[in-house]
Amino acid sequence: MRCMCRNCGTYMVQAEDGNLGCVCPECFNRCRDCLGTDSCLTREQLEEMKKDPMAAEFFLAGRGEDEEE
Repeated sequence: MRCMCRNCGTYMVQAEDGNLGCVCPECFNRCRDCLGTDSCLTREQLEEMKKDPMAAEFFLAGRGEDEEE
């Protein structure tokens, strides 16, 4: 995946080294935004998501169940 640099706006390219993510060819800023690896949810956010019917369907589908418990 590729994204725009937060610092200078240049189109970033995938890093070709051991570090996952993108690197800016202009300012050498690195990010993993497009990978979603810096987007952890808190326990509270997960609890709130359980109340959302669409999210509940997603969680149940991941467990292989058809109905809520």
